[in-house]
Amino acid sequence: MSETKKVFDPLKYKTTTREQWETAAEAWHKWGGLLNTWLGPATETMFDMASITTGHRVLDVAAGAGEQTIAVAKRVGETGSVLATDLSPTILDYASQSAKRAGLSNVMTQELDGEKLTELEAGSFDAVISRVGFIYFPDQQKALEGMIHSVKEGGKIAAMVYSTGDKNGFFSIPVSIIRRRANLPAPLPQQPGPFSLGGAGVLEEVFAKGGLKNIEVKVIDAPVRVKSVKECLDFEKESFGALHQMLAGLSESEKEETWAEIEQELGQFQTNGSFEGPCELVVAVGTK
Repeated sequence: MSETKKVFDPLKYKTTTREQWETAAEAWHKWGGLLNTWLGPATETMFDMASITTGHRVLDVAAGAGEQTIAVAKRVGETGSVLATDLSPTILDYASQSAKRAGLSNVMTQELDGEKLTELEAGSFDAVISRVGFIYFPDQQKALEGMIHSVKEGGKIAAMVYSTGDKNGFFSIPVSIIRRRANLPAPLPQQPGPFSLGGAGVLEEVFAKGGLKNIEVKVIDAPVRVKSVKECLDFEKESFGALHQMLAGLSESEKEETWAEIEQELGQFQTNGSFEGPCELVVAVGTK
């Protein structure tokens, strides 16, 4: 009898993803300073490309703990506003708390699947942003359709994603080692993932297929700079819930051995008393 071919299950994937971010919410918030240092400059470039300015109403999709939400809220000022959405209510709580601590009254949060944005009022935003979130939507066109629904005519949609695995060693090396040690199969067809939109022209093609115009794309070098390989490893162990999901089938001793190998391999990026992990981002912006 032939083996049944496995098929990607988007509903199961979303359930697992939500659980991962519920678990990692506190850590993602804790590492907000690193996220700002690491992704902050590229995020500002994304805002510029999306022409976000004072008074704008912005939708932040897959907002996470809201580090970029805070940044865009400061940019639009008191006359503007930001709605941060995410699958994880716990991580949105951290975003809300951060906004309050920053003295911002123009940030709102809403638990909402990124593929159900059509539930929002049509044309009610000047711009839509998604920082390292678009890569994890099983139905990217459905997510984009919702973004286009939500933004006004002439408004802009911006997404930031990782480029290819070979340009993102800080992340691809741990993924590769865990996949090998846990004897995991290759990702199923149509399964989203960190590097699913990173190839040359891929994100631009998704935007064009969705009907966006005047598409602009920039590739940005954004290395992860921390004091040591251990600090980078601690960040990934605490914040990247998907890695723990991949490790689930291993014993505790096997997990320890796996993390040790990851630390050893990431050590190649530590020189002169500091760590600089390769990371390359792609930012695309299109107009409705």
